[in-house]
Amino acid sequence: MAVGLIVAIVLVVVALILFGTSIRIVKQATGVVVERLGKYHKTLDTGIHFILPLFDKTLPAISLKERVADFQPQPVITKDNVTMQIDTVVYFQVTDVKLFTYGVERPIAAIENLTATTLRNIVGELELDETLTSRDTVNTKMRAILDDATDPWGIKINRVELKNILPPKDIQDAMEKQMRAERERREQILKAEGEKKSSILVAEGEKESVILRAEAEKQRVMLAAEAEKAKLIAEAEGKAKAIELVNKANPNAAYVTLEGYEALKILADGQATKIVVPSEIQNISGLLASVSEVIKTDTPKSQSATAKKEVAKETTAKKTK
Repeated sequence: MAVGLIVAIVLVVVALILFGTSIRIVKQATGVVVERLGKYHKTLDTGIHFILPLFDKTLPAISLKERVADFQPQPVITKDNVTMQIDTVVYFQVTDVKLFTYGVERPIAAIENLTATTLRNIVGELELDETLTSRDTVNTKMRAILDDATDPWGIKINRVELKNILPPKDIQDAMEKQMRAERERREQILKAEGEKKSSILVAEGEKESVILRAEAEKQRVMLAAEAEKAKLIAEAEGKAKAIELVNKANPNAAYVTLEGYEALKILADGQATKIVVPSEIQNISGLLASVSEVIKTDTPKSQSATAKKEVAKETTAKKTK
């Protein structure tokens, strides 16, 4: 009786152990390969699964998340024989657990070696300047080549980035000198352009100033001429009005004689040294036609000639009357 009870207990324990080992829970974003008697049987996805104890074996879970592999710098020779150090970063993801398990031994090391050889092939076709300025081109080519090469391994290459490009020390010094010279050249160009614009602005300002001064002088002359014109018109209109008023008043002989004396007084205030006055001073018409003979002893000949011309004009006017 006791032996049978012990056997039953042992069988129950063994059954529980076998039952526990037959249960396999797979976490999110992971995959598990099941081998039956050493041969691939199936792949377990996320969730709970049952396997045959003693016959089925599960391998370690494989992550399906995107991974990042940062590889050490690799020596690369460019087309113009410049050796530089380039390190790369590869972003990849397992898409097929079976292929990843059985496709290649040590997949990460395989990707690193494949990245190094691919990088050497691509950079070897480029010169130094092209390598430094064509990172996007190199990244795109490497991603396409690595993605095709890793498909049989169940790996998807999402991105490839050149992390650092380190030329030799002498090349770096030469590049720094070149960059410094380029910056100085740009500085000189900007300075020259600034001085040019400044000179142009100053010249334009002087030009506008001269134009404004000329226009102001023109306006001043025009206004002065208009003022002089208005003055002369006003004086002429005043004289005409005065003559009209005198004619309307019908002046007598005494007024005319008085005006004749006033004219004689004005004539006497001139520079003439001798004045010829008609004997009939009462006749105003004779007074207005009087001849002034100017003889200047201390004036130049040109002034004497001018006086003679004036006497001739007065004589002509007298004869006409």
